[in-house]
Amino acid sequence: MPGENCTLVSEFILVGFSTLPSRLQPVLFVLILLMYLSTLLGTLLIVITVRNERKLQTPMYHYLCTLSLSEIFYTFAIIPKMLSDLLSTQRTISFLGCANQMFFSFTFGFTHSFLLTTMGYDRYIAICHPLRYKVLMSPQRCMQLVATSCFSGLVMGLVVTGAVFHLSFCGPNEIHHFFCHVPPIVKLAWGHVSVTALAVGMLCITALLGCFLLILLSYAFIVATIVKIPSAEGRHRAFSICVSHLTVVVVHYGFASVIYLKPKAPRALEGDTLMGVTYTVLTPFLSPIIFSLRNKELKNILKK
Repeated sequence: MPGENCTLVSEFILVGFSTLPSRLQPVLFVLILLMYLSTLLGTLLIVITVRNERKLQTPMYHYLCTLSLSEIFYTFAIIPKMLSDLLSTQRTISFLGCANQMFFSFTFGFTHSFLLTTMGYDRYIAICHPLRYKVLMSPQRCMQLVATSCFSGLVMGLVVTGAVFHLSFCGPNEIHHFFCHVPPIVKLAWGHVSVTALAVGMLCITALLGCFLLILLSYAFIVATIVKIPSAEGRHRAFSICVSHLTVVVVHYGFASVIYLKPKAPRALEGDTLMGVTYTVLTPFLSPIIFSLRNKELKNILKK
């Protein structure tokens, strides 16, 4: 526990990019900037197209529109600061700024996971219960599922951020990452750190694993239904409905598992930084591309 002479930290130093060679940082800046601008353009194009095209006024595209907005807000919470740090030698962030960054990144990150789960349920209803789809996925029901996903993400962001920043920070103040992520911040705290770290870790793993298992369950029923379709054309049409969503799920959870489930080496800061960039930049960059290229209806409308 911190003593009476403890001086609380007012700012943190993000040392993630300082471990990279100086000649690599400008190259990384240009690459991340181009990918970020492409992500913004792609997601905004999808949102505008869905909002303005009557043919796309269906639950699936409403979910896609909300998912695209969550991608924009998630990247906005992390990437602008990341870009400024790549060109600066003063890689500091205020205590409040760090808390805000963690809150928004966790809120929209978990909202993204909950929306992917909701989209899996939507695909399950569309393929396994097509005659009841309009009843089970009415506009009111669609709005309720979207609101539940966003509210659940907000709760996760509040709980995680509140648990972490309820701790005392008396120094050191160097975060071994390029943004305010939980594990490197908890290492700097005083007090019941192990209890907090365990509780936050279990909460996040339970939420993400629960979402992933629900998606797997949805696709287990979907595959069982597709196999029973007699014609090859019917099976192909049914599978094409799910391919874009399934691809994004594989990319999302694939990168996350590589980063968060790999063994932690004590001197692998450069590798952790580059892998973190891959997850926070590459995954949002790929999502609009996958949904645009793997969805024939959306792709044809975008061409027009």
